Amino acid sequence: MAMAWRAAPRAAARLLLGRRGIASCIDPSTGLTEDQKEFQKVALDFAAKEMAPYMAEWDEKEIFPVETMRKAAQLGFGGIYVKPDVGGSGLSRLDTSIIFEALSTGCTSTTAYMSIHNMCVWMIDTFGNEEQRRRFCPSLCSMEKFASYCLTEPGSGSDAASLLTSAQRKGDTYILNGSKAFISGGGDTDVYVVMCRTGGPGPKGISCLVLEKGMPGLSFGKKEKKVGWNSQPTRAVIFEDCVVPVSNRLGAEGQGFNIAMQGLNGGRINIASCSLGAAHASVLLAQEHLTVRKQFGEPLASNQICNQALQMHGGYGYLKDYAVQQFVRDIRVHQILEGTNEVMRMIVARNLLQG
Repeated sequence: MAMAWRAAPRAAARLLLGRRGIASCIDPSTGLTEDQKEFQKVALDFAAKEMAPYMAEWDEKEIFPVETMRKAAQLGFGGIYVKPDVGGSGLSRLDTSIIFEALSTGCTSTTAYMSIHNMCVWMIDTFGNEEQRRRFCPSLCSMEKFASYCLTEPGSGSDAASLLTSAQRKGDTYILNGSKAFISGGGDTDVYVVMCRTGGPGPKGISCLVLEKGMPGLSFGKKEKKVGWNSQPTRAVIFEDCVVPVSNRLGAEGQGFNIAMQGLNGGRINIASCSLGAAHASVLLAQEHLTVRKQFGEPLASNQICNQALQMHGGYGYLKDYAVQQFVRDIRVHQILEGTNEVMRMIVARNLLQG
């Protein structure tokens, strides 16, 4: 068992489960319905028992915790906002945010991958035809299989409409060439939701294909070494004359950019929820530390010397034995993926100006 959650972190986990009081200003159950409180309790309990004790080990050894995620799927967390007829839980986006926020208190990195997986399943459920929904969604909702979202390329990040991966149609197939960068789960997952260019430049030339691991011409780059998010592998996904049936296209040709952006609209909320969960856990860790650690003859809580959870831990916050440093590392990438902070501000401003 990992050593990150020792005395103080275990106390924080108890706080998350409500066995001790939580300051009302950060009580995550405020304003929720009884059903939502139940979802939250189940997710918090799972996070504390099945994720938090292993969070540091998964990070240090770069373990992709497949079996733990399959346990989460048994609770309905593999297809949270996917329709029930294909194995989903059929919950709302708000319910989903509550669940991801709670799960993230146990391991932000693993929860963030689960949020991407959920986004991919939703895209297939929403934009796929009946045959596609029934072929892909049940095994993804159960997390028998795992999914990756393939939009970003080495030369196109925030400017997704400029992607270059091409799909040339030949009869009943597409011949796919190009590569995707920074793909969460890449190489370890089974299903790849890929945005590619079937038409001219710009967003209207983009289509969406669903690929399966093992297709000829589909390969993967080396596993990236990252600052955080180490419980999920990240690799380039490479297409070299990769043959994909036309029947694996989601929606019509040219609809891919719209599909990608609608997926991200939910994915961005999911990642924000993961950040909130990490912040909540960090506050509780700091709260516990400040009441135990003493300086100048009194608890640190009596000395207002500091304004961030890791800073509050002092030198201990820089040690891997203390979970707060991992939360800091794991959420740093949230300022980049699913659209950088700058892009997020632009989207919010645009919506405000539209009234």
